Amino acid sequence: MGDVSFLDWPFFDDVHRTVAARARAWVASNVAREEASDVDAACRAFVRSLGDGGWLRYTVPKRYGGIFERLDVRSLCVLRETLAYASGLADFCFAMQGLGTGAVTLFGTEEQKRRVLPAVAAGERIAAFALSEEHAGSDIAAMRTVAVREGEGWRIDGAKTWTSNAGIADHYIVFARLAELGERSFGAFLIDASTAGLEVGARIEVSAPHPLGEVRLSSCVVPDTALVGGAGDGLKVALATLDVFRPTVGAAALGLARRALDEAIAWSTTRQAFGRALAAHQLTAARLADMAVDVDASALLVYRAAWAHDRDAGRTTREAAMAKLHATESAQRVIDAAVQLFGGRGVVRGEVVERLYREVRALRIYEGTSEIQRIVIAGQLLKPAG
Repeated sequence: MGDVSFLDWPFFDDVHRTVAARARAWVASNVAREEASDVDAACRAFVRSLGDGGWLRYTVPKRYGGIFERLDVRSLCVLRETLAYASGLADFCFAMQGLGTGAVTLFGTEEQKRRVLPAVAAGERIAAFALSEEHAGSDIAAMRTVAVREGEGWRIDGAKTWTSNAGIADHYIVFARLAELGERSFGAFLIDASTAGLEVGARIEVSAPHPLGEVRLSSCVVPDTALVGGAGDGLKVALATLDVFRPTVGAAALGLARRALDEAIAWSTTRQAFGRALAAHQLTAARLADMAVDVDASALLVYRAAWAHDRDAGRTTREAAMAKLHATESAQRVIDAAVQLFGGRGVVRGEVVERLYREVRALRIYEGTSEIQRIVIAGQLLKPAG
């Protein structure tokens, strides 16, 4: 990673600067730059390696094998930025360990935490977060997966899609409508992958490959102890989890954008055009300047949101939405500009900027589209005072 002067900003403590330096050194030795031919195997290997390196300890609280007493969002963001700079897939593997257990960390029972969090921190258990459905992505109220009381537990029927780690996860956090408690009543369930009635459906192939697929639940019976939080708390569980992890999506976008900027600088200072370096042309210099402004503005918003959450652990919905919105949208611009500067080489499979172009696009969609972030921000702005 090139410019790391942002680590001197007042958002950070010495512990974050140490984490960043250690992470850069570890990534240089442990993360291959080329894309994997077997994505599932690569993900399992990354999770194991991240666990062995101690990095997954940042995704759980100290009491269950973690580093900090509670999740430190600044550390999560620093790590996601560092990993994404080198490999979108490595970043994905790290992020899903946090997202797929965030609900348990924030709302789980002591038994749930002890059952899954230490193994996640060690890289021995792979996590997944199953919220989206074919007709219910951003519109959670349209969810059709239903959980019905049955004896001392729940019977769940429905289907989830766009589920990351589908097929390789050891557990899923599954959200379902609790129809008998009201139209807008939802629940979150911790379900082991081996549970009868839970089946992994078709794999979904996307531009930047990672394990993504459908999860079907057919008369899937789970005990009451599978409920994460109270009955009816599903929406609160989902939104609180996203408040923590949305800034980290912005951090991943920041890592991709920073890599694109570094690649563009290196290319434009060596590539000759019309008798001089590409960077010597004013149009190129202006484009590089715009890219740098986008990168720094994103970093300010991402680490402001992370610092705000770490400072008081209250709801930071607006800050998180702003960070994700700006960082992902600007990363798309920065990477597109890098591709343009590379010309024909920019769209050749295997070029770094071509890979970045494929990796960044999904970040403007998952964990809340850019349109949803704008609605969230506006809602916070227009909320009555007090």
